[in-house]
Amino acid sequence: MESNVSRRTVLRAAALATAVPAVSAIATQATAAIPTSAAAVPARWAVQPFQLADVTLQQGVFAAKRALMLAYGRGYDVNRLLQVFRANAGLSTLGAVAPGGWEGLDGEANGNLRGHYTGHFLSMLSQAYGSTGEAVFADKIRTMIGALAEVRTALRKDPTGLAASGPFGSGVDNVRGSSQYIELPPAVLATARDLTVSVWVRPSHASAWARVFDFGDDTNRYLYLAARNASGVPRFAITDGGAGREQAIDGSAALPLNTWSHLAVTIAGTTGTLYVNGVVAGRNTSMTLNPAVLGTLRNHWLGRSLYPDPAFAGAFGETNLWSRALGADEIAKLQHESATGDLASYTFAETTGTFADRSGHAGPAKLRRTWGGPSHPGFLAAYPETQFIALESMTGSDYTKVWAPYYTAHKILRGLLDAHANTGDERALDLASGMGDWMYSRLSKLPKTTLQRMWGLFSSGEFGGIVEAICDLHAVTGAPEHLALARLFDLDRLIDSCAAGQDILTGLHANQHIPILTGLVRLHDETGETRYLDAARNFWGMVVPPRMYSIGGTSTGEFWKAPGLIAGTLTDVTAETCCAYNLLKLGRMLFCHEQDSRYMDYYERALYNQVLGSKQDKADAEKPLVTYFIGLTPGHVRDYTPKAGTTCCEGTGMESATKYQDTVYLKGADGNSLYVNLYSPSTLSWREKGITLTQRTAFPYEQRSTLTVRGKAAFTLRLRVPAWCTGGFEVLLNGQPVRQTAVPGTYFPLSRDWRDGDTVEVRTPFRLRVEKAADAQEIQSLFYGPVALVARDPRTTFLRFGLYRNAGLSGDLLPTLKTVAGKPLHFTLDGVELAPFFEGTEDPTHVYFQRAEPAIVFGALDSGVANPVKPGGTTLLDEIWAAAPFADKGALIRQVQAKTTAWRDAGLLGAEDARKVVTTARQASYAK
Repeated sequence: MESNVSRRTVLRAAALATAVPAVSAIATQATAAIPTSAAAVPARWAVQPFQLADVTLQQGVFAAKRALMLAYGRGYDVNRLLQVFRANAGLSTLGAVAPGGWEGLDGEANGNLRGHYTGHFLSMLSQAYGSTGEAVFADKIRTMIGALAEVRTALRKDPTGLAASGPFGSGVDNVRGSSQYIELPPAVLATARDLTVSVWVRPSHASAWARVFDFGDDTNRYLYLAARNASGVPRFAITDGGAGREQAIDGSAALPLNTWSHLAVTIAGTTGTLYVNGVVAGRNTSMTLNPAVLGTLRNHWLGRSLYPDPAFAGAFGETNLWSRALGADEIAKLQHESATGDLASYTFAETTGTFADRSGHAGPAKLRRTWGGPSHPGFLAAYPETQFIALESMTGSDYTKVWAPYYTAHKILRGLLDAHANTGDERALDLASGMGDWMYSRLSKLPKTTLQRMWGLFSSGEFGGIVEAICDLHAVTGAPEHLALARLFDLDRLIDSCAAGQDILTGLHANQHIPILTGLVRLHDETGETRYLDAARNFWGMVVPPRMYSIGGTSTGEFWKAPGLIAGTLTDVTAETCCAYNLLKLGRMLFCHEQDSRYMDYYERALYNQVLGSKQDKADAEKPLVTYFIGLTPGHVRDYTPKAGTTCCEGTGMESATKYQDTVYLKGADGNSLYVNLYSPSTLSWREKGITLTQRTAFPYEQRSTLTVRGKAAFTLRLRVPAWCTGGFEVLLNGQPVRQTAVPGTYFPLSRDWRDGDTVEVRTPFRLRVEKAADAQEIQSLFYGPVALVARDPRTTFLRFGLYRNAGLSGDLLPTLKTVAGKPLHFTLDGVELAPFFEGTEDPTHVYFQRAEPAIVFGALDSGVANPVKPGGTTLLDEIWAAAPFADKGALIRQVQAKTTAWRDAGLLGAEDARKVVTTARQASYAK
């Protein structure tokens, strides 16, 4: 396979002729060349992205957030991420400690998701290098790719011994997580009635029931020595009737970790004795069983249990077996002198995986893996293939046994593809291609019914965005089996219902399903099947906006409720950050097919609010400081370090923070259009056109942006008119207003033969507005332009705010608020501070508040009339201000007269109160 990869490769990274300067204040290291070709762009996309290297972020909120993540990426020791991979392959872990949380053996569900965070990290590093060209990122990528290549090679072979310095000069170390054990020859116990087993061990983990040795047929007939029983002390037992008939000896103290200890068990007649470091630790004088009674046994293992117990983690030193019971003085001598048993004797000095027997009787021992070995040479993971095998027979979800192995495979595959795309490292493509070949070899043999059952399992069957990654792999390799593999992940129930426009999302795990749809878009790109694109397009409409919170997130407790149920689902575990990440990706893909501005309106909403707000504004060397959930209950405090900081959301958060610029600009596939989707300080290098476009703005702290063209070319500049921009979007070309209608929620086209130095000024006036929860009109969020403003207040009940009291003729509610001097985008309302959600603080926040307009007030003038309410919650003031903007005060008065008359005639407002309302409206003064 390896020899064919380079011939199949159609994309190779090239380098810029000159280095690109660092883009953040802390990027002081020398930069390397940045590749100009990073990924295959689907031919079916009418609009295409630029490479990360083509768009440079300038100083602003995005660059500041990214600087924190770049610093984290520069400083983190990638050997910690590689620890679980190296351990799984039985390689030295170089003393590294896994990150913890989900990324390690001791994490949730026994570490069954380990390896996923490594994939995220590799993507983050690749994007960081693609953006900045800093050599430090390329060096870390090379280290990781080289290590993963070594891991795959090791997994392909029988395990080899990892040398340890033992009590008498040698030993073999079984790294925790390697699933390795030593198999002794079949007849090693012979027909011994009396017996001594002497073993030097250096345990590295306090696992209960890990075996020093286990000789037996099954869980019915055996004799074993566990390093620690449930009480933490050594235990010897022998039985011919299972656990209930064990004749046992328990020690009196725990073995120390990372220290050599000598264990010996003797059987003489009816007496069994357990020795620890030459001292009797326990004795049983009523034993009726011995090896001869048990007869010839099938399995003779050091470090492995006949039960589903963990493999022994640590080192084995000199091990001897005698066909007699050594005396106490002889056992004591073994603490200081090497010896040779008459049944078997091993020093484990070899590193080949085969260990010579010095006794000359038993024969060599072999190093084995409890799970055998990979089914295919392309296998690469941080845990045994048994996770994938077990999934194939599961009928119900149990993440403590099998936790999303194909999700983890996706993250690793995606990281490898990103590494290849951004550095051109062919080893990364070889590893990725091998993973594709391995998965195809497994899944192509399974019946379709099995695949449908697997992919329908919650959590265990989750596979993330693997279809998208496999399609990207196919775009590079052209291998037909890779495209065939992508189709094997089709979840027909979801695809068919979405394609038909039938909403079955209620009760589904949100982030298990969103990335499936990004994969379907790519499958459409590769196959042309409209069913896939139809499903993705219809799915989008089922989530945005029906199941979307105001900040752009979705899901509560990771699951979807019924469409339109927003206020009724506000909890501490709403808006999983991964969901926003994947919805952004899906919306971007759909926009590349159909240039509907609603996708970019969502993109701006989620990016400027949930994604930016999910990253804490603080540096940390150990964690990326990104939220998992964003609780939307009143007074919620964001948690930026859940589960030790290695969840899926911390992973996607790292990726988000190193590609903020990826959708600021997009280009038409025909080369005739340039889409400006986001108003963000940045510089675009449009190489094909010989154009550089610089965007200068402090957006969203200012409500304008100036774009300057360098170079000459003809194309249409398409400026997004945000849906929220209802206050008069303006465009000035070289200082002169462009007389052209701007419609919110569309693009404003400027077609021109652009000349060097041309400038375009875009003015996007903000207004303060509310967004109402569909299921409770009084529960609302506050927005100023694209920015969600949240109340910072420790109360845990909904705050009650009124906003009409000083509304302007435009309908802008901003005059009701007071600005905070020296703090842009900060306001106060009724003594409560309002601040942008994107500020990553640990303040208690209120994204939603309760609207309360008890009195009819105009221009801060109180009419003395209570604000009447219709069934359903609509008030008289709601209906009056729904007609805003008003051309002048007279237009407002006419609206007030019309609405008070209608409410009076309907019996909802008294005649005298109606008169007072109109009089007050006339007397009041209004801001524009």
